[in-house]
Amino acid sequence: MTTPKQQTPVRKRFRSRPAKRTGAARAGTAGARPAARRAQEEGSLLLAADCTVAEADTLKAALGGRLPQSEPVTLDVSALQRIDTAGLQLLAAFVRDRRTAGHAVAWRGRAAALETAAGLLGLRDMLELAREAG
Repeated sequence: MTTPKQQTPVRKRFRSRPAKRTGAARAGTAGARPAARRAQEEGSLLLAADCTVAEADTLKAALGGRLPQSEPVTLDVSALQRIDTAGLQLLAAFVRDRRTAGHAVAWRGRAAALETAAGLLGLRDMLELAREAG
C-alpha cells in the first residue's frame, strides 16, 4: 500500500500595485495636464518607444483619429527607440493619406531607428524625414 504524498502549500505571489490617487495626490500632476492638452490641441502625437507589430493596433487608432484633422499634425518621434516594418507601413500610409487630403504632416525630434529603417526600405523621401525639425 502506498502512502499519499504530502502536498506543500503553493504560495501565490502578488505584485504590489500603486494605490489609487486621491484628490490631494492628483493635484501634484495638475501642472502636467495643460501641456498634454496643449499638445493634443496642436495636433501633436508623441510616438511610443516601440512602434512594432505588437503595438500596431494602438498606433493605428492614434493615427486614424488624427487623419481627418484639417490642422497640421506633428509626429513627435523623440521617444522612439524601435520600429519595424508594421510601424513604418502605418506611418507611411498616414503621411500618404494626409497629403492626398491636402493636410500637412510635420516631424518633431529625431529617432535613429526611424531614420535607419526608413532608409533601408526607401521611405525616407516619402516620409520627408530630411525636413524634420529638431
